[in-house]
Amino acid sequence: MTSTFAEQRERQRAHDDARAAHHDARDLSPRRDNATLRAIAEEASQRLADATTDEVLAWVAEEFGYRTAVACSMQDAVLPHVVARHLPWVDTLFLETGYHFAETSGTRDAVESAMELTIVDVMPRQTVAEQDAEHGPRLYERDPGLCCALRKVEPLTRTLAEYEVWITGVRRDEGPTRADTPLVTWDEKNHLVKINPLAGWTFDELLAYAGEHDVILNPLMADGYPSIGCAPCTRRVAPGEDPRAGRWAGFAKTECGLHT
Repeated sequence: MTSTFAEQRERQRAHDDARAAHHDARDLSPRRDNATLRAIAEEASQRLADATTDEVLAWVAEEFGYRTAVACSMQDAVLPHVVARHLPWVDTLFLETGYHFAETSGTRDAVESAMELTIVDVMPRQTVAEQDAEHGPRLYERDPGLCCALRKVEPLTRTLAEYEVWITGVRRDEGPTRADTPLVTWDEKNHLVKINPLAGWTFDELLAYAGEHDVILNPLMADGYPSIGCAPCTRRVAPGEDPRAGRWAGFAKTECGLHT
């Protein structure tokens, strides 16, 4: 039975109120020092090397609670969905680069409206117009590394300073640079614990999970984009190509710098 607009609006209001109430009720202990967090990561890296996704995330929920951040590109919402089963309303970081496909921004809004997550928009220090004024227009065409550093890496590093652990959706099957991704590690660059709970998943397993649990997917995934970044730097991938072949095509660059 189709619900009325008033009923939909009331459900959305209740959803948003539940998010706000949970956020206000959080009791966060002070962030522990880097030496303590490093020791925790190194011990867990060995102990949980062969753990399941749920075993790793159950440990994260117990050890870190809501000092946890999930990184989500809004290619799909599988990762935050998996994490929210252990940490409902977990902070989910979205890098608002200013260059997203409309479909990616729409996916972000749909996820916020429908799922038990708290979206945190991570903003660069400069707008696109301000960056153009300082570095010239279309910096991504001339120096994509600098563009990623300004619009992704620095904003994320700044935001992660508030947390003890961040969770990513990096998978080993995404390409050679990610083939050895561990489940738990110490992130030396950002000085916190890094969790890759989907590291052992395949792309087909991710899609199967999304179908089974009715998880939101970016519609571009069905249009030849198995890896989705900023619109100017992402193209469709031909059948049989590396899933990340469409990222920064024509450059030697294969990573934005978040995971290197």
